Amino acid sequence: MIELKTPREIALLREAGRVVASALAAVRAHAAVGVSLRELDREAAKVIKGAGAKPAFLNYHPSWAPVPFPGVICVSINDAVVHGIPDKTRLADGDLVSIDCGAFLQGWCGDAAISFIVGQPDPEDVALIDATDAALQRGIAAALVGHRLGDVGHAIGDVVRGAGYGLLADHGGHGVGRAMHEAPYVLNEGKPGHGYRLRPGLVIALEPMLISGGTDEYLTDPDGWTLRTASGTKASHSEHTIAITDDGPLVLTAA
Repeated sequence: MIELKTPREIALLREAGRVVASALAAVRAHAAVGVSLRELDREAAKVIKGAGAKPAFLNYHPSWAPVPFPGVICVSINDAVVHGIPDKTRLADGDLVSIDCGAFLQGWCGDAAISFIVGQPDPEDVALIDATDAALQRGIAAALVGHRLGDVGHAIGDVVRGAGYGLLADHGGHGVGRAMHEAPYVLNEGKPGHGYRLRPGLVIALEPMLISGGTDEYLTDPDGWTLRTASGTKASHSEHTIAITDDGPLVLTAA
């Protein structure tokens, strides 16, 4: 069932989104060559705890996962697209880093992701991240009352395919509220005029996950969580939680 949120509930979701934005900003500021992924995880945990919130990812255990997720954030490096586990690995010069973070505050969830490069950037990686951010912004701009989910998916997918990138197969955005993953499922491609009609109070996370080289296929690491590009090429992930309002889309996880 798709649940529409009241203005008061959207305000509470916005507060949860601020916590996530602050955690992502702290992680990005701390990220540098030689820093371990666990250090980044600790930075996010510190911000979330300091805000009186709770991590959404830590110990999250969906039915398809062999074990609960062991980190506060997902840290995916280079060819890892999403769900990377923060471990002892240290960042190297030129690494493309994708950070996904979620937090609950007063029972409401925020969920967002960013990608960036540490050290000397490769121009192709910069272009990949820029395309991911552009796809997210296109999706947000299409999230208007009266439009349909197919319009949002088309806005995202059209810019991605036009730039020659792949989209992670079988993955997309989702509803957000008292649970991190709610209905509806939000495809990163779609047909204009098709799908659920957007209404005021709908809260969804949009998250394009781009793959360099045009392929959509992925492999799952032995840890059961980390998804890597089947081609071995790099990937980028960008996400915001937004609310559909009569005044246009409201980004709940903006800084």
